Amino acid sequence: MNIVLWVIAGLLSLMFLVAGVMKLARSKRDLAASGMSWTEDFSERTVRLIGVLEVLAAAGLILPPATGIAPVLAPLAATGVVLLMCGAAVVHLRRTERAQIAVNVVAGLLAALVAWGRFGPYAF
Repeated sequence: MNIVLWVIAGLLSLMFLVAGVMKLARSKRDLAASGMSWTEDFSERTVRLIGVLEVLAAAGLILPPATGIAPVLAPLAATGVVLLMCGAAVVHLRRTERAQIAVNVVAGLLAALVAWGRFGPYAF
């Protein structure tokens, strides 16, 4: 199960790193044009903040346990991802974007599995 948790954390980390860097590197207008129409409801600063949170989540899922420095940060980062995905699902629900809600739910459930495993029976 430890290997499964590492693989899930790695995939989540990669997903959030790419998403976060994209939100930090591209303008709000470019993001909206590429299919992230939800950015129209938020300021440029808020979109960048979400990007920073995603990059920090990506780092928090992998770096603490990989380096052995404060490994308790990994399940905390996974819990943060669950909260981030809950917020994202609410935004997509209000905008009636059903396909994006499915992505939020799957990512949130995977992050919840990592949090459960790392806080509980498979802690570092």
